[in-house]
Amino acid sequence: MTTVQRPTAAFVGASWGALLIGAFAFLWGLWNAQMQLNEKGYYLTLLLYGLFAAISLQKSVRDRSEGITVTGLYFALCWVSLCAVILLLTVGLWNAALAPSEKGFYAMSFVLSLFAVVAVQKNVRDLGTGQQATGPAALADHA
Repeated sequence: MTTVQRPTAAFVGASWGALLIGAFAFLWGLWNAQMQLNEKGYYLTLLLYGLFAAISLQKSVRDRSEGITVTGLYFALCWVSLCAVILLLTVGLWNAALAPSEKGFYAMSFVLSLFAVVAVQKNVRDLGTGQQATGPAALADHA
């Protein structure tokens, strides 16, 4: 049985804080941006798709490392999705009529959000695993 080390409260808090700051900054930038509504929708969709793709890939990698079956097709789709969303954001920002500082702002808040959502998902899973290991079944195993 693999032992999962529970994340500290500080790491959990920092992960959630980074996710909220990154996503809120990105959304705040979109709200205040002088761009058409369809452009705002494009960037919002990329943020949501990126967060989902990052979580799916992290979960798939972790499942495989723990011996849980993940089909090759799903695993490949996770990688393709994450690469596609990063490519789409890059192309969108490259061609956007924004100042370089604005482009950097969107890129950095997006990357912060992706990194943070992976950490949050890891923490949620580790804390859930820790709760399962201390539940009634785990107590019966130690009795």
